[in-house]
Amino acid sequence: MLTGRNHHRVGNGQIAELANDWDGYSGHIPKSSALAAEVLKDYGYNTAAWGKWHNTPAEETTSAGPFENWPTGLGFEYFYGFLAGEASQYEPNLVRNTTSVLPPKSPEQVYHLSEDLADDAIGWLNKHKALAPDKPFYMYWASGAIHGPHHIMKEWADKYKGKFDDGWDAYRERVFKRAKQKGWILANAQLTPRHETMPSWDSIPEDEKPFQRRLMEVAAGYAEHVDVQVGRVIDEIEKLGYGDNTLIFYVWGDNGSSAEGQNGTISELLGQNLIPTTIKQHIKALDELGGLDALGSPKTDNQYHAGWAWAGSTPYKGNKLLASHLGGTRYPMAVRWPAKIKPDATPRPQFHHCNDLVPTIYEVLGITPPLEVNGVPQDPIDGVSFAYTFDDPKAKGQLLTQYFEIMGSRSIYHDGWMASAFGPRIPWVPGSPPGIRDWTPDKDVWELYNLEEDWSQANDLAAKMPEKLAQLKDLFLIEATKNKVLPIGGGLWVVALHPEMRIAPPYTEWTFSGDTVRVPEFCAPALGNKPNVVTIDAEIPANATGVLYKLGANSGGLTCFVEDGILCYEYNLFIIQRTKIRAKQKLPVGKVKIEVETAYAVPKPGGPLNITMKVNGEVVATGQVPISAALLFTANDCLDIGIALGSPVSLDYYDKAPFKFNGTIEQVHVGYVTA
Repeated sequence: MLTGRNHHRVGNGQIAELANDWDGYSGHIPKSSALAAEVLKDYGYNTAAWGKWHNTPAEETTSAGPFENWPTGLGFEYFYGFLAGEASQYEPNLVRNTTSVLPPKSPEQVYHLSEDLADDAIGWLNKHKALAPDKPFYMYWASGAIHGPHHIMKEWADKYKGKFDDGWDAYRERVFKRAKQKGWILANAQLTPRHETMPSWDSIPEDEKPFQRRLMEVAAGYAEHVDVQVGRVIDEIEKLGYGDNTLIFYVWGDNGSSAEGQNGTISELLGQNLIPTTIKQHIKALDELGGLDALGSPKTDNQYHAGWAWAGSTPYKGNKLLASHLGGTRYPMAVRWPAKIKPDATPRPQFHHCNDLVPTIYEVLGITPPLEVNGVPQDPIDGVSFAYTFDDPKAKGQLLTQYFEIMGSRSIYHDGWMASAFGPRIPWVPGSPPGIRDWTPDKDVWELYNLEEDWSQANDLAAKMPEKLAQLKDLFLIEATKNKVLPIGGGLWVVALHPEMRIAPPYTEWTFSGDTVRVPEFCAPALGNKPNVVTIDAEIPANATGVLYKLGANSGGLTCFVEDGILCYEYNLFIIQRTKIRAKQKLPVGKVKIEVETAYAVPKPGGPLNITMKVNGEVVATGQVPISAALLFTANDCLDIGIALGSPVSLDYYDKAPFKFNGTIEQVHVGYVTA
């Protein structure tokens, strides 16, 4: 979308945090694929970006940089948002340009990220109007919504009470009917069946249905809320007099509706850590937080059941993480340009890809894609302009070939046909995929569809047309080779096979000052899943209280803190399970050395951890964490020392956050322990 190139060509075959050493999965955008922002800046445009920025290598997201792969190093003159795939909508770890900043308000003051991003964009537009009114501008505004976690204020979710009471199967039927009535899908399109592993609504126990309904009500409120914020930005563009000649692309989607909530969850990264749970566990933990009303609040990181994601991708079979079927790759886009495009509600059926946005912009502006940017020869643009559709809804599609691939799920589109291989993972099934270590793409079953006659991939023609299928499979391999997709399934390396090889700092020990804050989790010591010793040199006052350190968030993390002089430790396993360890005696007053030792009781990913707390060399408390987080606690929260910025890990100090330590922390040393 930002470069006009295919995702593997620019190193994004896997998300930045799960990158590996294969070129197509490195997480690094090469300088040979300059962003449109860089090109337009050189053409005299003011450029700015807001919101979700999941394009900076995870290991480069600290305040120490390097900053060349941050938005401001890639062509955007201004940036305000978060450098991750997702964030709390109430307590995000934010960046302005290259500086870490705190949200302007707290959740109690009714802060929400989508509103903040709209406010900031509106402020930028007003400054632009005042200081450079005649200069053109290029804005990229990407909300955190409706990516997980599904966070929205109660009154927005309540607008949808009762709207989904009959479940995802019935909702899907209604959506399909309405989409046909409105002309959004072809009249002959078929509603594809539910996958055999996807639960029906009728199979959900009655006592769990209120939980599942509320998850969808929250998601719907979340979606409407962000749509309102987009409207505010567009209204401001109109108000400032820019509306008539501003070309707006409004892409309504992220990567297809997400089934990563699996069976419905109050803490969505349980799934990525391959931790199996039951809905009864979720409901029990939720009851301790206030019941159903806590869904969508800062106390949860909820995401809806995969059944709702499937319904949200009506009429298709797939959803996010499936490149094989259109539900995971197709979503709507509206285009607005009053000066040049006459309002027309006729849907454009031509097949296009998000990499077609950049060449469309270049064509509209009369820009020839540069052969060289900042002295670096440029890769060819992969996308194809769709400007021809602006005034001709029935024009013949000009995109001939496009491949799709994510973690082994893959497909190839060519001239109205699509060949698809589902791949080794079923996104909505919890746990590690059975047989994943023995999987080979050579044995995958391929399907074949004529999209000109079969809009929803309902009729598999593979058995009837083996030669056509073989042709498309060969074409996929050619495109994969050209675009650095090989090895097929390369994105599985970390997430499914080697979680211990996730992006991490190259160090085995650190020394932090007592005021170190906002170190992104991926760049911080892995205190929750590597054997380590944390040593704190502190000056302890009488009745000491406050956070010594915390890693992660309320949705999952660990923390060491002092409460009324008592040394405390908590390992919060994604809200579902909290392990609390407390000393029996108060800390001595004065200079004190505190040590927290973490060791595997059983050395395996996700294995139990033995925790030992010492004060001045003496053991004061021990305990065992039954299950650990094999991969990570959060995508966007941080390590903080002496205070709990962002989201508080422990409910014990939730109402006192940020719960700043009232003594003095001279330094914190962290060292990994090898066997």
